[in-house]
Amino acid sequence: MTPAILIFFAILFILICLLRAVRIGALVAFLIVGIVSGPYVLDLFQLTDTWTFLGNLGILFLWFTLGLEINMGRLWSMRRTIFGFGAAQVLMVAVMLFPILAGITPWSMLGCIMVSLLLAMSSTSEDMQLLTDRNQLNTNMGRQTFSILLFQDLLSIPLLAMLPVFAGKSFNLGATAIDVLVLSIVLVVGVVIVGRFILNPLMRLVAKLKSKEAFLVAIMLNIVLWAMIMEWMGLPAGLGAFLAGMLLSETIYSHQINAEISPYSMLFLAFFFIALGMGLDLNLLGQNWYWILAGVAGLTIIKFFAIFIVARVRHVSVPDASMIALILSQGGEFGLLMLQTMKTSGIDALPTAHQEILTAIIIVSIMLTPILLAVFDKLRRKGWVLSKYPLRSASDIDAGAKPVVVICGFGRVGQTIATMLASEKIPYVAVDLDASTVVMGRERGFNVVYGNTCNDAVMRSFGLAPRRTRAVVIALDNVATARNTILTVRNIAPRVKIFARARNLADSQILLKEGVDTALPETIESSFLLGQDVLSHLGISERKIDNLLDSMRSDNYSGLEHIISGK
Repeated sequence: MTPAILIFFAILFILICLLRAVRIGALVAFLIVGIVSGPYVLDLFQLTDTWTFLGNLGILFLWFTLGLEINMGRLWSMRRTIFGFGAAQVLMVAVMLFPILAGITPWSMLGCIMVSLLLAMSSTSEDMQLLTDRNQLNTNMGRQTFSILLFQDLLSIPLLAMLPVFAGKSFNLGATAIDVLVLSIVLVVGVVIVGRFILNPLMRLVAKLKSKEAFLVAIMLNIVLWAMIMEWMGLPAGLGAFLAGMLLSETIYSHQINAEISPYSMLFLAFFFIALGMGLDLNLLGQNWYWILAGVAGLTIIKFFAIFIVARVRHVSVPDASMIALILSQGGEFGLLMLQTMKTSGIDALPTAHQEILTAIIIVSIMLTPILLAVFDKLRRKGWVLSKYPLRSASDIDAGAKPVVVICGFGRVGQTIATMLASEKIPYVAVDLDASTVVMGRERGFNVVYGNTCNDAVMRSFGLAPRRTRAVVIALDNVATARNTILTVRNIAPRVKIFARARNLADSQILLKEGVDTALPETIESSFLLGQDVLSHLGISERKIDNLLDSMRSDNYSGLEHIISGK
């Protein structure tokens, strides 16, 4: 164990803590530690074949993670916002950037188009973190920002497909557009067919083994297999990894896949950003610092005004349009990834020095966004900007319709209860920690907001109060999270009635010990309903059936303990 490793992790720990304090994501910390530990600063490590190999794996995992977010059902349910606002934003930014790049760079027309589109993309990881930290993901502004980011992820398909064209010397606009369109459609249709009719049965067989290791290896095998297939077809390996993510997102195991792969994905992403930092030529960047600063300023200003204009055309309020434009005004991981993919694939459509400068511009713009937001917040509180528009709460709940019921969790149970409450015009609010579920729910008319139900401040801000709230529904899938939520609710409103769902009798008994009024185990209650239909068919009177069920429910199903397997 060398001192270099200790120094490396110490620097990384300090950077993560410092950047987190100013709300900058951990990926930037990995990139900076790569720069600091690389050959141009402390020279702790050299960019060897091992680091390059790990960085290439990181590229595959980053593409896979992006692909896993592209679910056809989700895209269809949010199509108006995604393909309206999202497409308009990217197009406006690209149209404003293209003539500038064509005028000041020696790049080909295709090169200017590609870079314009790359710079139109924003940092999904940082923007989602900023919206979450500011408790704004559930607002109208947050939902529209999320939709734009989702469209940008979807745009990855044609941009990746254009890489082989980008490597060529000539460019035929009509032929290229047709090739990319056909390839994108074939990939999307293929994803739906292969994902649902081939991968679903295969993953079901793996899941039956009940082996976490086998499940994880099956995921990684998919990533590498599709990367090799795309490479064999003459396309970038990253497109294969992206395709693998899209394929698995169409299976019923997509949520479990995301949970299993997440720790490893972050590890390999860290390797990618560390290797990227080590490979940056600091001497070259130092000699061109004025181009970097000018590029960051130009990119931020152009993207801000382009997105602000599109938002106003779509009748978004001035404060919300300003926030959306400011949050999305930076470059993103996608741009870094495409530049690195070009480098590893041997695509030399841009000079190496220019690729390095573009990389630095994107990195600095990502780091600058939280600082700009903090300055904007301070100026607005002092009334120096947007003084005509009063500050509003981050919560998107109608102040005139306080929730009578708070639903914690918005899966199938939470959605069913919300539907029943809405049919009786009972004010409610549902809270969930899955951003996609929240956005899809709101698109369908549900009053669902993003938030952590275990957080006291979050629950208070969403309307939980001692005298106003009449009932809380715990519709969470995880019993540990459910217990923490119950403690939070009891701390705010000790006497409120709590109704909970449980997977089985064991979970039901745990929740009852925490003080809930009702905890219905799904496995038993579904069996009761089935048994009720059977007995009714056999001619048993409704009264006898009701008495039997009441007897079996008495003492919290105590008579059924010995037959419950927990499945």
